[in-house]
Amino acid sequence: MKEKGRSVIAQNRKARHEYTLLETFEAGVALVGTEVKSLRMGRASLVDAYATIDDGEIWLRALYIAEYSQGTWTNHEPRRTRKLLLHRAEIDKLVGKIREGGLTLVPLSLYFNDGKVKLEIALAKGKKSYDKRADLAKRDSDREIQKAYGRAAKGRVRELRG
Repeated sequence: MKEKGRSVIAQNRKARHEYTLLETFEAGVALVGTEVKSLRMGRASLVDAYATIDDGEIWLRALYIAEYSQGTWTNHEPRRTRKLLLHRAEIDKLVGKIREGGLTLVPLSLYFNDGKVKLEIALAKGKKSYDKRADLAKRDSDREIQKAYGRAAKGRVRELRG
């Protein structure tokens, strides 16, 4: 029976905090058999992973996929470099934007999509510390506003003091 839908294996939660995401892409990942079996058990981490462009191809580096426990001498290396599979037009677009400067490729999530392993990568620009603080302050103020609306909708209006 063929798998349907999308099931997330690993996410890079810090990426949205550390970077401003400009555009996202879905890429296939070239894997060996024991890597896929290990991923089905949910044993992967995107914490230190990043993508580079070498000779017109995109490579994923430092993605951790734990060795498969039932694997033999054919087991894979946990942090090997893996090729990302994208259309040529997408690769050319990414190469052009990264050469402009200040942009990087950040992996956001690794997941199964209809039985195939996919990686969501984003073209991103690093945030400065004051940008991060501003985002946190905005998120907190938005949360307070939502709480106030919720109280007003329930009839428990309490005057907001600014």
